[in-house]
Amino acid sequence: MSSELIFGFHSIEAILSKEPERFLEIYALKGREDKRLNPVLELARQFGISVQFMQRAALDKKAAGEQHQGIIANIKPGKTYNERDLDEILKNNASPFFLILDGVTDPHNLGACLRSADAAGVHGVIVTKDKSAKLSPTARKVACGAAETVPLIQVTNLARTLRDLKDAGVWIAGTAGETETQLFDANLTGPVAIVMGAEGDGMRRLTREHCDILVKIPMVGTVSSLNVSVATGICLFEVLRQRNTQPR
Repeated sequence: MSSELIFGFHSIEAILSKEPERFLEIYALKGREDKRLNPVLELARQFGISVQFMQRAALDKKAAGEQHQGIIANIKPGKTYNERDLDEILKNNASPFFLILDGVTDPHNLGACLRSADAAGVHGVIVTKDKSAKLSPTARKVACGAAETVPLIQVTNLARTLRDLKDAGVWIAGTAGETETQLFDANLTGPVAIVMGAEGDGMRRLTREHCDILVKIPMVGTVSSLNVSVATGICLFEVLRQRNTQPR
């Protein structure tokens, strides 16, 4: 049976509260007893999940370099999302809101983007199956539980997915530094997908060609660009701001 290790309190608590049946075993730091660890272990025991206490050296070895915060869980893999799930989201939401990551490969950036997506009310984060960061233990930990609340939808062909979204009435807004249209001047109130390009290279040419509009974040300092996860947060919350200021 395949399984995976996850680290840190936020990701473990998020899965434990929603899908306790996925847990195979929990490893906790021996001798640690505090208000953060004890409730998690007590909840795990209520679900009949085995808890094994380990010395720090053994726990560090099991974590293989990851920051574990004194707790690691061995769990069954969760649900994977694909194009069929994207169709369901489109059917079930009158004004869907998506984040599309075109070639983001750093798991820290993926986790941070998922966290912002959850906070901004995104219905799904779309990535390509190839040449994109996976939902690794690092991404889950950085996401602070958002990996369990926001579907990460893996698609085979991003250009085809963009066409399908446009056919469904979703406005595709890509981010590009060379455009003259500023993010805060664009109308992002309806069904919308925000497209963020890869670290360093930005959006691919074919992705750019499928966008309805290109926008940029205004920059007044000396730096020429922002980290993709920071830029993602700014863009997503501008969409949320515009949605919240619309008459109901």
